[in-house]
Amino acid sequence: MAKRDYYDVLGVSKGASADEIKKAYRQKAKALHPDRNADNPNAEAEFKEANEAYEVLKDAEKKSAYDRFGHAAFEGGMGGAGRPGGGFGGNADFASAFSDVFDDLFGDMMGGRGGRGQRATRGSDLRYNLRVSLEDAYAGIQKTINVPTAVVCDACDGTGSEAGTEPTTCPTCSGLGKVRAQQGFFTVERTCPTCGGLGQIIKDPCKVCGGAGRVEKNRALSVNIPAGVETGTRIRLAGEGEAGLRGGPQGDLYIFIDVAPHPLFEREGPNLFCRVPVSMADAALGGDIEVPTIDGGRSRVKVPAGAQSGKQMRLRGKGMPALRGGVAGDMMIELAVETPVNLTAKQKELLREFDKLSEDNNPHSSGFFDKVKSFWDSMKS
Repeated sequence: MAKRDYYDVLGVSKGASADEIKKAYRQKAKALHPDRNADNPNAEAEFKEANEAYEVLKDAEKKSAYDRFGHAAFEGGMGGAGRPGGGFGGNADFASAFSDVFDDLFGDMMGGRGGRGQRATRGSDLRYNLRVSLEDAYAGIQKTINVPTAVVCDACDGTGSEAGTEPTTCPTCSGLGKVRAQQGFFTVERTCPTCGGLGQIIKDPCKVCGGAGRVEKNRALSVNIPAGVETGTRIRLAGEGEAGLRGGPQGDLYIFIDVAPHPLFEREGPNLFCRVPVSMADAALGGDIEVPTIDGGRSRVKVPAGAQSGKQMRLRGKGMPALRGGVAGDMMIELAVETPVNLTAKQKELLREFDKLSEDNNPHSSGFFDKVKSFWDSMKS
């Protein structure tokens, strides 16, 4: 059976460019791959035919020979061109065909060849740890930060080459960034040792960046810290990371928030806690006390008569604002009843007199010692 014209197999014209041929081949390979055509008995043969056509048309010398002599160029006696691939007639042909299809189908997804070496490389993402006060986390704030990063070299516009020159295609890998070596049945692909996988060689590197296309520099950035942030909150600044190689896009900058401890308030989610000392007299008699709030204001809180240490009172809506809207948290006031120290003789005398008159005014003490007496009695029996 006569072979079909290679251009017809791939569905391209004779004057098609290398990119057009490759694009057509990829579409054919994806459509005809045997793994995707289990119900089509002709898929494997058509798949081999497309791969054979591509093996010839992707190579400039083989394509030129085919354009002049057709299939006869590879049937012997025509300048030693040899077989282009011949389907899967041998181990080397099979390995080459399988490697090409695998690269074209999955290269982009899995980091394979696919011309990646000659593409610009995206810059790395950066992390910046920013500590803010609790007051700033409550109100929100605009902060200016200095970020050390790699930026595009202005002298060469990121190309890495001296002004007036351009990078050249790597002669070892022909711009692919990877080289192949046949090892029996398999084809092993490695990063090109000449260009380091970039696919290009810089013969006249930029004197400012040394050919890297990037320079180290501190950048001042303005960051909007929204109200309600807490430790661990992450803010993303798109495109503010490290500059890409060879004019590639910049990475992103991620700012991680750390809220500093506060001398008055403790935070638990949206709620704030404030421990307020009160005297024995105020706790016993009750009354109003003045407490601070995170917004810098003051609130009056009524202490009930007979309040004990640990007593909590809630101020609704006086906590932290919700980061993404919603109801603000509360502020919890916890009383700490103080025991007086450094008493004068007169104060000691008054306290002793007071203690004699207050046997029935200490409910916790009387209840506790009643339990102790019952415990001791039970141990004796």
